[in-house]
Amino acid sequence: MQDGYNDPLWRQVVSGAQMLFVAFGALVLMPLITGLDPNVALFTAGLGTLLFQLVTGRQVPVFLASSFAFITPIILAKGQFGLAETMGGVMAAGFVYTFMGLMVKIKGTGFIDRMLPPVVIGPVIISIGLAMAPIAANMAMGKAGDGSVLLPYSTAMLISMPALLTTLIVAVFGKGIFRLVPIIAGVLVGFALSFAFGVVDTAKIAAAPWLELPNFTAPAFNWQAILFIVPVALAPAIEHIGGVIAVGSVTGRDYLKTPGLHRTLLGDGIATTAAGLFGGPPNTTYAEVTGAVMLTKNYNPKIMTWAAVFAITLAFIGKFGALLQSIPVPVMGGILCLLFGSIAAVGLNTMIRHKVDLAEARNLVIVSVTLVFGIGGVLVGSGDGPDDWGLKGIALCAIVAIALNLILPGNDAWKHKQQDDPLA
Repeated sequence: MQDGYNDPLWRQVVSGAQMLFVAFGALVLMPLITGLDPNVALFTAGLGTLLFQLVTGRQVPVFLASSFAFITPIILAKGQFGLAETMGGVMAAGFVYTFMGLMVKIKGTGFIDRMLPPVVIGPVIISIGLAMAPIAANMAMGKAGDGSVLLPYSTAMLISMPALLTTLIVAVFGKGIFRLVPIIAGVLVGFALSFAFGVVDTAKIAAAPWLELPNFTAPAFNWQAILFIVPVALAPAIEHIGGVIAVGSVTGRDYLKTPGLHRTLLGDGIATTAAGLFGGPPNTTYAEVTGAVMLTKNYNPKIMTWAAVFAITLAFIGKFGALLQSIPVPVMGGILCLLFGSIAAVGLNTMIRHKVDLAEARNLVIVSVTLVFGIGGVLVGSGDGPDDWGLKGIALCAIVAIALNLILPGNDAWKHKQQDDPLA
């Protein structure tokens, strides 16, 4: 079977460029939404992928890049604590992965099953998607995250809706590799319309140098910012586990055993910690790249090394970063209407696939409280003043979901599921 392991060097290089192309849209979208530097995100995605390969012995064909689960916490943390303190929280979130990897090494995968069963994972992921829905809606209508108007409503809608429609069409009707790049297709159409309406600032692109050091930001450590961001790491940790299982099913290899889930979690944790060290967004495994691996049947992890090298190279092209930052808000808003809804749908599918019975009072309580705490804006703590602090949003609902699952009677159901379906 052709699996890419015996491909000549030039073919590996081309395949690596193709993998970065597939991941590129989502990779840069996350920093653009949160106000981080997209060139730094490219650098930390490449660096994180190389670190992951180092830890796992370059055995798993995955690409690590910006995690959407952290969008809302990073936006809120930047406003409340500052960028440097937010990056300190991101570094701490990486240590959560490392701790989980250590616990898996000591206690086995049953530790994950017990703490994070589908009844916990599902509503937390749904909350991540739906909590960000107002951000997508505001951006699509030409508004900033706080509701202030950036572009006239009619102009914004004439840009955002065609961008959304293009993304939908490519995702549903696209063939081959093009089906995996709906975000890029939507951005190109939206960007072209933005030029037509004269809302793109070309002066900044022209003024930017060709070669430029990315705008790295050193972290600062604030315990409030750390506690604000760290609980969110539980959601992408689950995403990581699902990604490793998915790519294993594509390649026919059990990566949970070799190199081991503890090593893949460790690799992801080190990659996220490194991202925070340089001012980039937290990393996670990309499902789009797994889809490309399945489509091309190229299972050689070396292609991800080349994808990482290309990402790092692009990070130092100043004009490229200026071009990305000039993308108007409605372009991203239109695409996010699909992406954020898709995240919620993944959480819903998690509960359906694992047959979470909401007729059981225990499950109903966990799901209901988690959704309201995650989406409704419940605050636990003191939030009356600018220096006050409290848990809310995804961080709060993740902690509440885990606590309810561990406290309420009947939390040993995972044992029976594990016998039939490990990591069910």
